[in-house]
Amino acid sequence: MQRSFDDLGVPLHQVTFCVLDLETTGAAPPQCAITEIGAVKLRGGECLGTFQTLVNPGVGIPPEITFLTGITEAMVLPAPWIEAVLPAFLEFLGSAVIVGHNVRFDMRFLQAAMASTGRPPIPNRFVDTCALARRLIRDEVPNCQLGTLAERLRLPHRPSHRALADALATGDLLHALLERAGNLGVLGLDDLYELPTMRAHPQMGKLKLTSSLPRRPGVYLFRGLGGRVLYVGKATNLRARVRSYFGGDDRRKISQLLRETQAIDHIVCPGTLEASVLEVRLIHRHQPPFNHRSKLWSRYAYLKLTLDEPYPRLSVVRAPRAGDGCLYLGPLGSTGAARLVADAIESALPLRRCTARVPKVPVAGPCAPAQLGVATCPCAGTVSQSAYGDIVDRLVSGLTGEPAILLDPLRARMTALAAADRYEEAADMRDRAAALARALTRGRQLDSLRRAGRMEIEVLGEPGVRSRRVVLTNGRLAGDDGQLTLLDAAGEPDADPNDPLPRHLVDELSCVASWLEAESRSVRVVHCEGGWSVPIPRLPRFEPAKSRSREPSGAR
Repeated sequence: MQRSFDDLGVPLHQVTFCVLDLETTGAAPPQCAITEIGAVKLRGGECLGTFQTLVNPGVGIPPEITFLTGITEAMVLPAPWIEAVLPAFLEFLGSAVIVGHNVRFDMRFLQAAMASTGRPPIPNRFVDTCALARRLIRDEVPNCQLGTLAERLRLPHRPSHRALADALATGDLLHALLERAGNLGVLGLDDLYELPTMRAHPQMGKLKLTSSLPRRPGVYLFRGLGGRVLYVGKATNLRARVRSYFGGDDRRKISQLLRETQAIDHIVCPGTLEASVLEVRLIHRHQPPFNHRSKLWSRYAYLKLTLDEPYPRLSVVRAPRAGDGCLYLGPLGSTGAARLVADAIESALPLRRCTARVPKVPVAGPCAPAQLGVATCPCAGTVSQSAYGDIVDRLVSGLTGEPAILLDPLRARMTALAAADRYEEAADMRDRAAALARALTRGRQLDSLRRAGRMEIEVLGEPGVRSRRVVLTNGRLAGDDGQLTLLDAAGEPDADPNDPLPRHLVDELSCVASWLEAESRSVRVVHCEGGWSVPIPRLPRFEPAKSRSREPSGAR
């Protein structure tokens, strides 16, 4: 049964619990059966009612069970069968959250009884007080048996291996554990479900820092001494995501992050797009030490075609120069990634590969790449400026609108190498082609967003949910007036769409582009100032095929 954030986030004092205990003839169905059902319904610390009945199990009761519970065959012989008991019990249970001590034992018998009588399984969620006790007070008690806990915590009711008495004691235990859990910020039903699964983290006491987090999309900030931002993240459910750091998140440095954390702030966002963009802007602003991304964007590099010289060549540069007349591809992930794309282009077209200025007087003999037939050598005078210009014109066309000029020769070379059983060289050519295709696709995608000007996009809500509007200016998230919002990071100004894309804007525009692609069926472009289109067709990915043996069972 799927629950919404509102269902799961209901405050614990508003939750109706049905504390359950069963007595049975043995350890497991179907060989064993229920002999007694006891339940107590609780809400807000008050008892709303009790349910108790003996059940005729239809089988004999072993002597050791009679000795333990005091229930004899003579007592259950006149009792109703489980078929007659279930309707009344299910009505008493209703939609309440089931609670029990080692509750899975009781649920196995209940679900077996439901199945044997032709009923569907009980859908109610359940909470195990034994698991809660192990998480909250294991160091204070010798064991987590119900009798031990009742004695050590001085509960009003004591268990006696009779269903109702044990259910009442379990209800008392639940209230005692909820009081302890409240000190850790466990205030909602979802918090209670997650608590038993959290490992015994040494920083568990800092769970209380999450008590004010809402169950809404947004961005969270872990802060250290002096308010220094240590980590920035985004989430569709802020509360659940941040609390997961104390449970099943096994990423490196998480323990160190939690040790240094002194406060956790958050900013609620209207949706996932705003959260993603805000995360990027805050990372760029604060450079948090625990964010891997905070170090990556400063490493971005560009591939430059030096159109400002007679014999242009490819060059890897850290930053573009606006207005220099050169053509830039990128930014790309690193200088290594840019060099791989350059290798792909130089494998497709015979550009010169030397970095020196072409001399006025030709040198004696061509360079090594020219001798191998993979490049031209203007330095040796083996190619005229007009013939070299034709090569450059083809390259510009391949980068700006006809990618087949570059990709088709790479595909042909890859196929020929594979046919000649030169598989390692073919794989290397495939990797070059894939890097070039990714760079072209990403560059055209982001450039089209920048040239779209002001865009108004309606995000269609689910039935009964109001739609909202997103405004973009040159691909960047903006307010309704088209101006960058207060979420804009300092030191990251907007840029002329006709200039090369600055590397500080890449992550933000990538978030927008990914969101538009993922949400294409639930958004509608209301207004687009400059037109929004990608001027090249969908490109082949050249990615290696994934092995079917690694697909999960039933994968399509």
